[in-house]
Amino acid sequence: MTTILLVRHGETDWNKQQVFRGRIDVPLNSVGLEQARATGEALSNYRIDAIYSSPLSRAMETANAIGRSRPCISIKEAEGFIDIDFGKWQGMPHDKVKEEYNELYNKWQREPHNVKMPDGESLDEVKLRSMGVLNDILARHENEIVAIASHRVVNKVILCAVLGLTNQHFWCIRQDTCAINIFDNSGRGFIVSVINDTCHIKALADSANRADF
Repeated sequence: MTTILLVRHGETDWNKQQVFRGRIDVPLNSVGLEQARATGEALSNYRIDAIYSSPLSRAMETANAIGRSRPCISIKEAEGFIDIDFGKWQGMPHDKVKEEYNELYNKWQREPHNVKMPDGESLDEVKLRSMGVLNDILARHENEIVAIASHRVVNKVILCAVLGLTNQHFWCIRQDTCAINIFDNSGRGFIVSVINDTCHIKALADSANRADF
């Protein structure tokens, strides 16, 4: 039985300002660093054998916080867990995207599985690469506990897949900053036990009542 601890990165200024991030490398802000520290503490009781991360700094900083009490474990970068390529939406505020790409934005809200970002990716492309890496990890770390630091869109897509859902259900799953998700794989399928757990950061200033963005 392999256990996966799937974590979303901590808060960045662009999360707070609702700016689309994608492949742009935006670091954690002060709240995000505190969230990451608290996440590391929340996972300290797990005997983690390996830690993987998206190569973007906001995820790597979160992964480093998880690994701080485990100096013998080096963080492994996994390109397959990098954030979705939002294409032309990257670096644009939410309201501006809604105004300039109104038709596509509305389709993204109604039918996310049928949208390919302008000069960017679709959710199916995200699923193909992220689940490919996840399956490699499951094969490499049989009967171990593995932590993964990734992004909102990637986590939602992975969770849909392990729950047996299509990307049509993308908006049915919430992923707040530094949310913890836990699922097991025995080789016969996935068992999901935790989704979007943020109890460990509720006491932090600026962590409550944030939009899923």
